[in-house]
Amino acid sequence: MPQVPEDIVWLKPGQIAERAGVAVSTLHYYESIGLIRSRRTSGNRREYRRDTLRVLAFIRASQRVGISLDRIKGALDQLPEDGLPTTRDWARISREWRDDLNERIEHLTALRDRFSRCIGCGCLSLKSCPYSNPDDILGADGQGALRFP
Repeated sequence: MPQVPEDIVWLKPGQIAERAGVAVSTLHYYESIGLIRSRRTSGNRREYRRDTLRVLAFIRASQRVGISLDRIKGALDQLPEDGLPTTRDWARISREWRDDLNERIEHLTALRDRFSRCIGCGCLSLKSCPYSNPDDILGADGQGALRFP
């Protein structure tokens, strides 16, 4: 078992939750799925390392851009257990997610632009609407209900 440095600061769940802007129940859930870890005191109360705040910030930022908790967990599982993640660790995760994030940005930009035209048009046409049928991709498959057999 790795040695925990003596200068590590441990915080109570309420302190971590308040500083991270999450509910205590969120901490418990994240812990139950392996995103964060705690220790138990002699009174069987949870305590979290202060660096858990950085991990929580990473989780929240990742979720905001649409990354699933499973994928976040996969990234966190690659970080060192016995110490603080380095700048290099975070940069590696960023590189791994870059293509996916760029694809999401392109998709959202196209959605935003098409959605603006659709709202302005008001056609509500499932056949030619650039929002529900972008670039008429369903038109190549013929007429009729193609999405719902």
